[in-house]
Amino acid sequence: MVPALIRKSPSVLAALGCALLLAAAGASAQNAGEVEFSRGVGFAQAPGQTPRTLGKGLPLREGDRLTTSEGASAIIKLDDGTRMTVRPNSDLVLQQYRFKENAPDNTLLMQLLRGGFRAVTGLITKNSPNAARIQTNTATIGIRGTDFDARVCARDCGAEASRVAAAARPNAVRASAKIVTSEGVVNAVDPAGERRRVVDGGSIYPGDVVETGSGTRAVLAFRDDTRITLGAATRFRVDNFVYDEKNAGEGRFLVSVLRGSVRALTGLIAKANNRNVGFSTATATIGIRGTGFDIICTGACAGEPGGAGTGLTLFTWLGSIVVNPAGQTALEVLLAGQGLFISPNGIVPINTPPGMDGPRPDGVDVPPGLFSNETVSDTEEGLFVFVRDGHIEILTAREVLHLGKGEAGFAGNNGDTRRPVQIPKFLDFDNMPLPNARNPFLVNILSESGIKPNNQCN
Repeated sequence: MVPALIRKSPSVLAALGCALLLAAAGASAQNAGEVEFSRGVGFAQAPGQTPRTLGKGLPLREGDRLTTSEGASAIIKLDDGTRMTVRPNSDLVLQQYRFKENAPDNTLLMQLLRGGFRAVTGLITKNSPNAARIQTNTATIGIRGTDFDARVCARDCGAEASRVAAAARPNAVRASAKIVTSEGVVNAVDPAGERRRVVDGGSIYPGDVVETGSGTRAVLAFRDDTRITLGAATRFRVDNFVYDEKNAGEGRFLVSVLRGSVRALTGLIAKANNRNVGFSTATATIGIRGTGFDIICTGACAGEPGGAGTGLTLFTWLGSIVVNPAGQTALEVLLAGQGLFISPNGIVPINTPPGMDGPRPDGVDVPPGLFSNETVSDTEEGLFVFVRDGHIEILTAREVLHLGKGEAGFAGNNGDTRRPVQIPKFLDFDNMPLPNARNPFLVNILSESGIKPNNQCN
């Protein structure tokens, strides 16, 4: 029986109905994970629900808002394996969380309202490069499967940096190249055999083998402004890349075309010292004279059974190249408009451009700031991100900044994005435990004593 007070009070009925709906929503929210470690005062709160004190083993659900007070921190583990250290004075909302193993619609959307975190992402980002995002008032962080830190900074970050006595480190771009544009799925395999998907803005490092599948194309821009178009079903390896913009003549650019089609426009290393630039195939090596040329490598060139019309095709459309066919001492010089077809049956000159898959790289626009650095003070207000591994995209209403391994980035409150000349000291010398730390309590105690464990690195 409904009490008389409730029967006569529409406002009470509305409040009761709203409470019941909120309770039902909380009960139906998907489980997201749990708290693995906590220190100090912190809470998790679902919309319309009573706050729950953060503590080891506390279940977390989609919609929970996590807050930590001064001196407090927590490490959370989500069901897909994502781990995060939530920093002191932080406010983080698990806005959307959907995860089922091998499901195509997994998603992770969080809002970082205040403070920051350190994260090692899990299966959601590994299986889909566009499934995870972090929203802030300044910018959106697109997570491409990575290990990174994020801080929303006001005056606190500058004050923290001022207490670090050590000098700041250069914010050097480690990548040899980045993907400018692509169609289809592009993968890279590192020297250890680890495969990763690479999307637009993603980094390619020395030793990586870049692979395109059927119907896939990609354009790579190297730090020395060399540009490479990869056609479908291509395998391309970066054997050695060394470049210092202050001394391009001492650089190295050595790559191998293992199979498929490549269109190349050489850059600053070739202009400064073309002897330090080379393209290799199983059939021939190609020396550069400052040039643009095409390669098609099939059959014997790719280490595959060959039929009629398969082999190595070379064609120069800018400058000149020098070709050294395997097993021969004579060199072939190809000027613009000249080419060769090399097969087990011999070498045949050609003067007609072969049909190529993908655009000439000199016709592809490279976004400004792909590798450049700019001055950013540790005292500036906005979003700071440091990537320990993987690929992060910082997106504002005005700009996009792509960060690879070892890079720091910044998004200002006015919508601009910059890659700082130096890694911000409050990120580089962060004393918060990493989310995969074996003993986070010990890390906290040591950091408060001014001791950084030997096995902790940024």
